Amino acid sequence: MADKNGVPRRKPVPQPSSQPLPESWAADLTVQFRRTLSTKRMNALSSRPGSQRRSSSRVPTEIVVDQRPPPVPQPSHNVAVQSPPPLPSREAPQIPTIPSLPPPPSYESTLRNIPTVPTPPTDNKSLRLRSMLLSLANTPCRWENPGLLDEALGAIPLQRIYDEAQEESDVFAAEAASLGPNTKPAWGYQDCVIRSLMKWFRREFFEWVNNPRCSTCRSPTIARGMAAPLPDESARGANRVELYQCAHAQCQSFERFPRYNDAFVLLQTRRGRVGEWANCFSMLCRAVGSRVRWVWNAEDHVWTEVYSVHRKRWVHVDCCEEAWDAPLLYTQGWNRRLSYCIAFSADGCCDVTRRYVRNPTDHAAPRNRCSEGVLMHIIREINTLRRNDMDKKQRFQLNAEDMKEDAEFRKFIIEALAYNIGRISPGGDDAKAASRRNGRSHPDAQKAAEARQASRARARGENDPTQPAQPRNQRQQ
Repeated sequence: MADKNGVPRRKPVPQPSSQPLPESWAADLTVQFRRTLSTKRMNALSSRPGSQRRSSSRVPTEIVVDQRPPPVPQPSHNVAVQSPPPLPSREAPQIPTIPSLPPPPSYESTLRNIPTVPTPPTDNKSLRLRSMLLSLANTPCRWENPGLLDEALGAIPLQRIYDEAQEESDVFAAEAASLGPNTKPAWGYQDCVIRSLMKWFRREFFEWVNNPRCSTCRSPTIARGMAAPLPDESARGANRVELYQCAHAQCQSFERFPRYNDAFVLLQTRRGRVGEWANCFSMLCRAVGSRVRWVWNAEDHVWTEVYSVHRKRWVHVDCCEEAWDAPLLYTQGWNRRLSYCIAFSADGCCDVTRRYVRNPTDHAAPRNRCSEGVLMHIIREINTLRRNDMDKKQRFQLNAEDMKEDAEFRKFIIEALAYNIGRISPGGDDAKAASRRNGRSHPDAQKAAEARQASRARARGENDPTQPAQPRNQRQQ
């Protein structure tokens, strides 16, 4: 039963009499009282505005409600039964207002460990990067023309290259045989072919040009800016032309230096800077039968990667520096910070920055051209475009190579972390340097230095410098 306000009516309080009260009467009365309070509270909340309702919907944690039923008094035949205490008024209880809660904390610092999800580019900056990468991805595809590759082979002294490669390969095989029957040679024959080709290309074939000499008097020239390419230069793949003027007072003629992007045109010109060098050399590596990558770096440098069948991995090759398998040349050798290193091939592209940046704290530049998810989406888009027409077996092989290379990159990160932890640990390089700065060395390091010094002295037949000096006649005996 309930009244017109929807509040359930309580049971009538029994009048005192000589008959004892039932045991469940107090518990039922408590349940009815709580139900009445709850109904009053709900009616009060429903009549308030929405904003006040949200602000007071939470009960403060300081209010603790005892859920245990009160003890039931045991009636006694010798004591008169007392009537229950009067019920409180039916007005709604006063709930203290709760102040507005502070905003939730920011969790941006914990989002860095969430796996990257490919995201299509939407802003103008990301779309410009996508357009540039799609254009750069077409460069290795120009090296797949069989007729032009045969023309490139005609410019290479193949017999000389193959003889030098065979000689070097035999040296690697002899070194491996001297170390044991189960030792593998450092490099295979095809790797030695690329090494010999790189030496010939840098020392004899291609010419480095900063300021071209005057074609009239062979005097040095001075840069005068850029010029529009002529129709003949545009037809041969020159997108821009640098203009130079002869420094000789009686000549003053102008010299044009087209920047060609066609590797087969560079076979005739045989001069340029790092872009022309890497373009032409990568095409020659493809001509001798190797799988090639053309690596673009956002800090205005390009180089080559060649797949080593002997090592089953990609090898860094820089023909400008005659560097072979030296990926730390730019960060540790040149002390340069790198942001993006993207490798392009006829089979797709890959972000190989982790091969060249082992310590991001010291050698990584900000990667702010797009988010990592957008870059992953662009790389997958290029890979899909290149591998869409391949058969299933070839796609499976390329995907397996990508997974193996990603595992190699993770190994680089683990090695870099272990190296940095070893430096800051007690007895590491940083601790030794601090000891040297303080004028004292580590005891273990001092003992090791004394042992090495004594070993060198014994090898030379001299007296041990760590022991007391002996007379000359005793040392001769």
